[in-house]
Amino acid sequence: MTHAPAPAPAVVVRDRVPADLPALAEVLAAQRPASGYPHRWPLPFPVEEFLVRPDEERAWVAESGGRMLGHVSVTTVPDDRYGAIWSAGAGRPVAELGCVSVLFVAPAAQGRGVGGALLDVAVAHLRDQDRTPVLDVDDRDGVAHAVYLHRGWRVVGEARFDWQRPEAPPARLLVLP
Repeated sequence: MTHAPAPAPAVVVRDRVPADLPALAEVLAAQRPASGYPHRWPLPFPVEEFLVRPDEERAWVAESGGRMLGHVSVTTVPDDRYGAIWSAGAGRPVAELGCVSVLFVAPAAQGRGVGGALLDVAVAHLRDQDRTPVLDVDDRDGVAHAVYLHRGWRVVGEARFDWQRPEAPPARLLVLP
């Protein structure tokens, strides 16, 4: 008698808690060779400082069967030259924008909708506050950039950030109308 394999545990997206940080640091390191994110590696500061930003408003994790699969956060948009580009591109004041940040997915979970589920939660959070989602992407020709464009994000400008490698082209600034 053969038995059907057990269904995979459901993916749950929930608020991040401090106890998640060690597992998230491992997932971030594991996905880095394929994604190139974050660009500086090893980081010149503790990984927890990369995951938890001073301007963070809220953060979520995706997990399944007790295994950490991914992360996303929403941060405020600074009222600086980057904020001005996003503001002009969105046609809204900087205070009415929110930045989708620190989105990454474990290698084994890529292509299974985990990143999309995380992105959807962050976008819904901002939409519930009547704010326009923005983000930056340094991956001009990669999967992340293609996914954002496919999901309706628009490129509204380019910028060079201090975290970029000197030889890298400018990052693209995107808005989700």
